[in-house]
Amino acid sequence: MAGETVITVIGNLVDDPELRFTPAGAAVAKFRVASTPRVFDRQTNEWKDGEGLFLTCSVWRQQAENAAATLARGMRVIVQGRLKQRSYEDREQVKRTVYEIDVEEVGPSLLRASAEVTKNPPGNGGQAQGDAWAGAKPAGQQPPQQSSGGWGDGQPTTPAAPATGYSDEPPF
Repeated sequence: MAGETVITVIGNLVDDPELRFTPAGAAVAKFRVASTPRVFDRQTNEWKDGEGLFLTCSVWRQQAENAAATLARGMRVIVQGRLKQRSYEDREQVKRTVYEIDVEEVGPSLLRASAEVTKNPPGNGGQAQGDAWAGAKPAGQQPPQQSSGGWGDGQPTTPAAPATGYSDEPPF
């Protein structure tokens, strides 16, 4: 939508995602992300933490269930979504403003960790229509590819495209 602020935040989960369901049955998961900038202080020759930013995030439907099953407190995550501002009055009638993210994408950061991805089966709500990778198999299960040559034999290599029209081979 025009005029919305799209933001990407990298930080750590403050707590485990909390999974709930609406009366209509739609899944929604809420979690908080803390992002703390670090700056190098040349006078003391040390890294110092800046002021932390804490954002509440909401993710919906199948992605909410995936996030609740995958993410846990302390994990470093990458969150992308729409930044929302909400104002309210607390119990003491003091006006407060909070910032939240309506999550479009969320996943673990691979900077200091590794992850194993498991696709949801078709019909489970987790697969988009027209997903080109839906029928893809892990590299070890692909049928052998035809070529008119190979590495180092002086012949140009032209692999035949798999039946799906896509190749798992890297483009380099």
